[in-house]
Amino acid sequence: MPSSGRKSTSRRSSSRRSSPIRAVKNHKNGVDNPHAQFRKEVDLETVLESPIVADPLRLYDFCPITDGSAALMLCPESVAKEYTDDYVVISGIDGATDTHVVHERADPTVMGGVVESGNGAYDMSGYGPADIDVAELHDMFTILEFLQMEGLGFAEQGEAWTLVEEGHTERDGELPINTSGGLKSKGHPLGASGVAQGVEIYEQLVGEAGPRQVDADVGLCCNVGGFGNCVITTIMEAAQ
Repeated sequence: MPSSGRKSTSRRSSSRRSSPIRAVKNHKNGVDNPHAQFRKEVDLETVLESPIVADPLRLYDFCPITDGSAALMLCPESVAKEYTDDYVVISGIDGATDTHVVHERADPTVMGGVVESGNGAYDMSGYGPADIDVAELHDMFTILEFLQMEGLGFAEQGEAWTLVEEGHTERDGELPINTSGGLKSKGHPLGASGVAQGVEIYEQLVGEAGPRQVDADVGLCCNVGGFGNCVITTIMEAAQ
């Protein structure tokens, strides 16, 4: 899988330095999402001073469990063309599993299900990490966004934090991530969360994301169950 070619750093450093920035970023995105549970910004100081849940993760590193629903209509492209010009094509999709017991994995910082499902979706679509314009990742807690960025080839292992600190994942960055606010701000309605990711990518690709809108022709969403023991990665592109 293509990689960024950056030098590695420690995982502990990445969590301590950049998880709070990621929380601030996703709350900022959620302000512009009318469907988000938490439509308010938080500053870095608030995140850093919130109670510790599991060192180094604090209260603002975790998402809420939310009431909500989402829906997508799926049909052959030939049928979609009969009714609208505003549709997107699922060009790649794959699912994978991994052991639920994290300490039994060869490396607990690698989400094998993300890597495998991402590779499958890339292979099916013909796209690679560098072709993705916008992504929705399953950030049930902040470090999952980092691990999925790395598993999907957006950064090498241990380096996703550098992209966050450099603004790479902001709405005006090279790869906007969680423009919806992510689970952190939008909320996590469990069974509806994966479809809601697809809705956000759809709205971005057809230009209906309002103030959250970014310039995107190809989008990716990665939905995770457990701590990566079951993963679905989907790549969508704007209709030609």
